[in-house]
Amino acid sequence: MARSDAIFVLDGAYLDRAIEAADLVRAGFAPRILISRGGRDASEGILAEQGVHLPTRAQLARDVLVKHLGIPTAMIEPLTEPTGSTAEEARAIAPRVEREHWTSLIVITDRSSTARAGFTFRKALGPRVKIIAWSNRLDVYDPDRWWTNRPMLRSTFYEFPKVLVYWLGLGG
Repeated sequence: MARSDAIFVLDGAYLDRAIEAADLVRAGFAPRILISRGGRDASEGILAEQGVHLPTRAQLARDVLVKHLGIPTAMIEPLTEPTGSTAEEARAIAPRVEREHWTSLIVITDRSSTARAGFTFRKALGPRVKIIAWSNRLDVYDPDRWWTNRPMLRSTFYEFPKVLVYWLGLGG
C-alpha cells in the first residue's frame, strides 16, 4: 500500500478500525488519523439539554489511541459533525480534502463494506484523490466464503442492499 495524506476511520466497529489506523500510522502509511463522529443518538440530545455531555465514539477512540497505544494527540482528529451514513462521511471529509489538496486517502471500514465505501468516496472526492478502502485485520469476514457461517452470511445480506442503493445513486 502506498503512503497517503490521511487515514479516515469510518463509524461502526470504531475501536477495531481505530487500532488498525494506529498500526498504519506507525508503519508510515499516513501522518494523521481522522475519526468519524458517527451518528447522534436521540438520547444524546436529551442528555445535552440537561447539561450532560458524553464523549463521542470518535473521542473515545482518540483517547484509546493516545492513552493506551501511544499515538501523539496531534496526529489524531475526531470529527465533530454527526453523520448517519458512509455517503455523509464522504461529504463531511470532502471540504478538508479539497482545502488541503490531498491526493490520497485510506478509508477504514468493514471488509464486507470496502467496495461500497471505495465507490462512495471516489464519487464524493473525484478522480484526483486516490481512495484506498481498507478493512481492519480483526475483521473475520471472508468474501470468498461468505456463505459458510451465519455472521458472514448476515453481513453479506446486510451489505448487499446498501451496495445496490449506492450504485443506483440513492445512497446517503
